[in-house]
Amino acid sequence: MEKNNTAETLWQAYLQKVPTAANNGYSAFAFGDGTKEMADELCALVVEGKKTGTSSNFAMYGEEPIPKTGEYSVVLDGEGNAVAIIEFIAVDLIPYHEVTEEHAYLEGEGDRTLDYWRSVHEPFFTKELESVGQVFTTDMIVVCERFKVVQLPK
Repeated sequence: MEKNNTAETLWQAYLQKVPTAANNGYSAFAFGDGTKEMADELCALVVEGKKTGTSSNFAMYGEEPIPKTGEYSVVLDGEGNAVAIIEFIAVDLIPYHEVTEEHAYLEGEGDRTLDYWRSVHEPFFTKELESVGQVFTTDMIVVCERFKVVQLPK
């Protein structure tokens, strides 16, 4: 998702507190499948402090670089408004079948169990992969990210 005015405004407020963050720049994105409802639900979990992790399908990155520790992103709601700045504190590439109970908990969704995580991520990843002519397997690589909220709007 492209940067917007609310993202830039929030980023500039953060730079007032942490000028060195400018060295890394930022990206802006909404969590989820592109629907307003999912973006709103997941960004609310971030703001509440329940969601401090996320995962994505490595195969979908293509030429786009994966996030790196120390990088920043502005989290957008379903309307494209900035709701938080997060800093990535860990990024791991692991097979789907090795995603841990701890990571599922950090994602903050549902009952926060690995069973729940798998029940929503397998269909999500399956649909993504089908869109590019690939098939889901439990050996697929998942980008597991942990982050902390470093700025909320005032």
